[in-house]
Amino acid sequence: MLRGPKGEKRPADVIGNAVHIMRIATGEIEERAEKPKNQAAQSLGRKGGQARAEKMTAEQRITIAKRAARKWWAKRCPESVE
Repeated sequence: MLRGPKGEKRPADVIGNAVHIMRIATGEIEERAEKPKNQAAQSLGRKGGQARAEKMTAEQRITIAKRAARKWWAKRCPESVE
């Protein structure tokens, strides 16, 4: 079974997906609610990334950014990456 953009299970065929959406619209079945995000974990994650960036030198940040850009472009346009 295919998954939607937020990880929800969806039928693989177009007609099955249309029937599923119709059932949600008519109230026959309920759409799956999203899990609430842990606010404390989110704030700690942001603090950790910021602290890591502050500890790095400018050269280290540049190196990491270039590596990330290469990987990003390699997925989208493999022939353009060296």
